[in-house]
Amino acid sequence: MVSLEEQLQAILERNLRVEADKAWEVSFTRRFSIAVLTYAIAVIFLWSIESASPLLHGLIPTGGYVLSTFSLPALKRAWMRKHRTRK
Repeated sequence: MVSLEEQLQAILERNLRVEADKAWEVSFTRRFSIAVLTYAIAVIFLWSIESASPLLHGLIPTGGYVLSTFSLPALKRAWMRKHRTRK
């Protein structure tokens, strides 16, 4: 049987992992990396189909992603406030 101390230690370790995952999800590094990858993939695709100005047009999906990172946290907070009161 697992002791109470071992159970508590397992919970504390799990909480540390969850906090680290959450910190990564909202980090600037993650957002920047996804934006750079989005831009690179869009430019490669646009270049492969011989689109005019692939470097410029690659900014469109990247800009959409960046804008979504600004708007989604506000939407999440509003959603959480609404659903927190429905218990």
